[in-house]
Amino acid sequence: MAKRHFTPALFAFLRELEQNNEKIWWEKNKSRYRETVQAPALEFISDFAERLAAISPHFTADALPVGGSLMRPYRDIRFSADKTPYKTNVGIQFRHETGKDVHAPGLYLHLEPAGSFAGVGMWRPDSATAGQVRHRIASRPKDWAKATGTRAFTEIWAVEHDEDEMLKRVPREFDGDQPHGHDLRLRSFVAASRLSQRDITSSGFDTRLATMFGRSAGFARFLCDAIGAGF
Repeated sequence: MAKRHFTPALFAFLRELEQNNEKIWWEKNKSRYRETVQAPALEFISDFAERLAAISPHFTADALPVGGSLMRPYRDIRFSADKTPYKTNVGIQFRHETGKDVHAPGLYLHLEPAGSFAGVGMWRPDSATAGQVRHRIASRPKDWAKATGTRAFTEIWAVEHDEDEMLKRVPREFDGDQPHGHDLRLRSFVAASRLSQRDITSSGFDTRLATMFGRSAGFARFLCDAIGAGF
């Protein structure tokens, strides 16, 4: 029987947190966070491990309350003008085994009222790693076109091209007339697919998400190959 991991209660909690993003409210509602957000997320991660292994044995599903696939609910406000202390979303990253942070290749699930999505790729890797990916795109344009342009991929996924997050121009070591010059300006190499609350709270969501990630495998493999990581 298909299993249901997430319920509308998770999204209700996040909506209320957005309106009450302060320590006093959080402390009063911490047990509710654990019951409606943390516990189902950890159960989802644990159950998803087998499905993840079928996509690639090199991505990890760690159902730990701290330091695993479930991202911390606390915001890093040290260098931010926004001093609200808590995230109003839930982030789950199935990170590559060689990675130590969110910049490594990974598969990602983002739960947020009116803003949920699945993602795959590398978010803001360091300059040397980003350079490896750009060189792979430039030297193997047909492979990149296949990884990002097949119908199986584009029916679900779209590579993110946010001009505010991209380099202003193609790096000078590359020919400006490269067939994928626009992609050489990327700082993050991420593809995303939007999700509705109904999608996420329905039975069998884990099965559908595994199918989605499976159809992104060519893209994930290209990025892993670019940095010499197994897929």
